[in-house]
Amino acid sequence: MNGHMRLVVLVSGNGSNLQAILDACESGVLASEVVAVVSNKHDVKALERAESAGVPAVVVSAVTGESRADYDTRLTSVVSSFMPDFVVLAGYMRILSMEFLSWFPGQVVNLHPSLPGDIVGVGAIEKAFAEFQNGTRDHSGVMVHFVPDEGVDDGPVLASARVEIAPNDTLEIFEEKMHRQEHELLVEVLRELSVKYTRVGEST
Repeated sequence: MNGHMRLVVLVSGNGSNLQAILDACESGVLASEVVAVVSNKHDVKALERAESAGVPAVVVSAVTGESRADYDTRLTSVVSSFMPDFVVLAGYMRILSMEFLSWFPGQVVNLHPSLPGDIVGVGAIEKAFAEFQNGTRDHSGVMVHFVPDEGVDDGPVLASARVEIAPNDTLEIFEEKMHRQEHELLVEVLRELSVKYTRVGEST
């Protein structure tokens, strides 16, 4: 895998976006290698996906009474040990502090199920669908952005895509549409980053 972009993926749940990345790496769509998957939770599907792909799966769980800064210092130690070129937040449900982010400037990429400046924070898909049911929304979307600081879902946007909500959509159908778009957009952004990374490597 020499010359390939090294990715550490942070997860908290099912890991369908992680699976999209693993599949793209395996197929050659991504000139990248997932060198580790790190979760803040035990017993989540994402860890099983990592292990099935032969990727190191590490749990960094919070300690009772621990500050965010102290947790992120421990997380930084784990993630940095894998020497990532990029850290991908794929369903990672903790807000990272500068204790972590300052170690990876311009390297942390987040996926969020909403268009830029629209719905921030958790539950964005459910919130969008509730607004659709109230007659105040007919679409949502997905974005991938850099995470430069502790702002929530508001870093520099790398790409976004609109997702329409059809009149007969159920929440389950809408969720599936959103997840499908998440997978496509995240892989496409990482593919573009890997191309830039390869060009930089070749020029040095």
